[in-house]
Order: sequence, then C-alpha cells, then structure tokens
Amino acid sequence: MFDQRGWKRVVGFQTRNPVHRAHEYIQKTAMEIVDGLFLHPLVGETKGDDIPADVRMRSYQSLLRDYYPPDRVLLGVFPAAMRYAGPREAIFHALCRRNYGCTHFIVGRDHAGVGKYYGSYDAQLIFDEFEPGELGIVPLFFEHAFFCRKCAAWPRQKPARTGRSGTSP
Repeated sequence: MFDQRGWKRVVGFQTRNPVHRAHEYIQKTAMEIVDGLFLHPLVGETKGDDIPADVRMRSYQSLLRDYYPPDRVLLGVFPAAMRYAGPREAIFHALCRRNYGCTHFIVGRDHAGVGKYYGSYDAQLIFDEFEPGELGIVPLFFEHAFFCRKCAAWPRQKPARTGRSGTSP
C-alpha cells in the first residue's frame, strides 16, 4: 500500500493506549519529514486495566475521520500481545514496523513501559547500542509534548533526536 501511494519514507506509530492530543501532535510533527504515517495500534492481549482494543480503534478512526489528511495516513492493526518489556520491546516494535515497510518509527516517552519500572527515556536510549543502519529503521524520539494554555499553542518541537541506528531524517 505504501508503494501504491508513492510513499518512500513512512513513519510508524504504535501504542496500546487510546490516541490523545500529544500523540496527534508528535505524529503530525513526524509527518513533516516523511511521505506518510502508518498508525499501527496494538490490538493483542494487554493488561486487564488497559483500555480495550475496540475503544482504542474507535479513537483512531475518529482521528482519521476528523483530523488527518486521508492521502497521508494509513491505519492498520498490530495483532501482537503487549509484553511491557520497555526498551527491548521498543526495539521489537521498531523491527516489526520495518518489516511492514516503515522507514522511521516514533519512540515516545516510556515506550512499552509499565508503571515506574523503566526510566522515562530508557526505550529511546537502547537504540544507541546499535550501529547506524543496523536495525534498518530510523527511530524518532520525542520528549514530553504539552499544550501551553497561556499561549494557546503547542510549543514547536521537531523530533528530539534520531537514534544512531538509522540515518538522519
């Protein structure tokens, strides 16, 4: 589907949570450097207190219907179970998205973490253990995103950095 749309650079995004405004913001920021966005929420087994997959999917469908350019975004489902393995799972998620055809992958704060077991940015730091190009996908790292109520805007943010495991965006 990426080829049919003429997309050469595709960023993948995955979460086990319903999409929210900070997700929307980092996805749209990442779209500034790629041709398309592949929204790929996990729909496999999660913890009992996580939001059910059908609710998460409705949040994505609403976002696609009302807030995204339809020619630049695709929605798929990732039928894997959540392992809550933090950094190692972030690598797994990136490799899976590479296998789906993505060239870039968003690694947010506390990716695949659970509670306070891992540090907020451990899932980003593990990418530094790989040589440039070794993973075959460019990780995009974002720090905390927030809406400033005083200035009524999202402070301008580019990806915080890209990992050594990929080429620069």
